[in-house]
Amino acid sequence: MKTEILKPDPEGLARAAAFLAEGQLVALPTETVYGLAGDAGSDIAVARIFAAKGRPRFNPLIVHLPDVGAARRIAVFDARAERLAAAFWPGPLTLVLPLRADAGLSPLVTADLPTVAIRLPAHPVAQALLRQVGRPVAAPSANPSGKISPTRADHVLSGLSGQIAAVIDGGASAVGVESTIVGLAGAAALLRPGGIPAETLEACLGQPLAAGGDAAQPSAPGQLLSHYAPEAAVRLNIRTPEPGDFWLGFGPEAAAAGLNLSPGGDLVEAAANLFHLLREADARATGPIAVSPIPETGIGRAINDRLRRAAAPRPAPAG
Repeated sequence: MKTEILKPDPEGLARAAAFLAEGQLVALPTETVYGLAGDAGSDIAVARIFAAKGRPRFNPLIVHLPDVGAARRIAVFDARAERLAAAFWPGPLTLVLPLRADAGLSPLVTADLPTVAIRLPAHPVAQALLRQVGRPVAAPSANPSGKISPTRADHVLSGLSGQIAAVIDGGASAVGVESTIVGLAGAAALLRPGGIPAETLEACLGQPLAAGGDAAQPSAPGQLLSHYAPEAAVRLNIRTPEPGDFWLGFGPEAAAAGLNLSPGGDLVEAAANLFHLLREADARATGPIAVSPIPETGIGRAINDRLRRAAAPRPAPAG
């Protein structure tokens, strides 16, 4: 298969919508990372997502929708969900909610769980495509499973060219890390740190978020222990690299680093640069990638979550 590169114009969107209607896969830009979109109601399309990514079947997918009305048709909203949706949708927030019996989704999307993960992306290209398609779209990150997430169209092509029908080139993702995931099927729980800081969500809810997530039995994406991984080994919280390390720095104290996530120490800038610079560091490294300490506050919590998973022991190859 030759992967087409589509412009984010009416012609490109129409071509992408036609591919999705045929059960094919299209990578689309969102404000967080690029997603690999397929018709969430089609077993064949969703199976193609898992096959293209090499993704474990027990790892559920996020369903992307254009508006809250569409979300209410596939999930059960309570007062907490309505409050968060009103405050943060569209945007980098995913809610895990009870699945409606008549949702019409492929069971592969939810990994046969009684819940569904839903997001309303804010990116205008994603919004336009979702409205044109008129159906729920499953869209995990558009990269081979466990590898660095894509924030540009060329990142998608480096991992999935020839395996998907098209990618819509919408430029660089603004947020740069995936959505925050909050579980609301029981007690409100933070299932994955992301583009909206947990503190902001807790202030909206008026209560703390419980810790959630199980690497062995994930209820939402991004919970596997090893994830977002470059080819090189990753070492964290390094202020003084060792000989042979490639230093990925943060802040003015890392001025001598080979690459710097944010020379001024801006966490929002660091998040936007994270996956792109991890890829560049991986291409240039001849040894481990040594990463400067990142403050564990605000969106820094999401950055550190991705880095810890990038540095985790890699699973043994199958067979």
